[in-house]
Amino acid sequence: MTRAARVFSQIFLALIALGIVAMIWLSPAPTPVYPLPAPLTGAIDRIQIEKSARRLTLWQNGVPVRRYDVALGFNPEGDKEIRGDGRTPEGRFHIDRRNDRSGYHLSLGLDYPQPDDVARARAGGQDPGGDIFIHGQPNALPDAVRLKGDWTAGCIALTNAEMREIWPAIPIGTPVDIDP
Repeated sequence: MTRAARVFSQIFLALIALGIVAMIWLSPAPTPVYPLPAPLTGAIDRIQIEKSARRLTLWQNGVPVRRYDVALGFNPEGDKEIRGDGRTPEGRFHIDRRNDRSGYHLSLGLDYPQPDDVARARAGGQDPGGDIFIHGQPNALPDAVRLKGDWTAGCIALTNAEMREIWPAIPIGTPVDIDP
């Protein structure tokens, strides 16, 4: 076998392996098999995130109007304690910023850390972390792809289509309850 043929074979096998890895770790965003609900109108009153169920619920006028499956931090059990622990924080937060130019598709920032989070982390000589967002998938991925499992650094991730749906309905100041 010539050197060029060996190089070509190695490149071909590497591309096949990369394709297999991509098929395992990436999956297309779910396509609904039921009629889509009417578009959201008006502002959302509250966001509830149930970590154990991997579910985000939007509330409007005391009624749940949407539910979504979410991905959490890569180490989701328990409350966030320090930067880099991979946990999604628990408690009551508020949307305090909106970023349509982040590294993830549309980001809604939470006001984490709270003063008690800072005090707890500093008492142990640690940094509590920050930059916790509700966001879509990484911008480097095609729009229809959804990463599998819990993969964020502590954020809450939806599909890009879901982020586009909720983005206009969630104002700054919206309460966000993150339950274990």
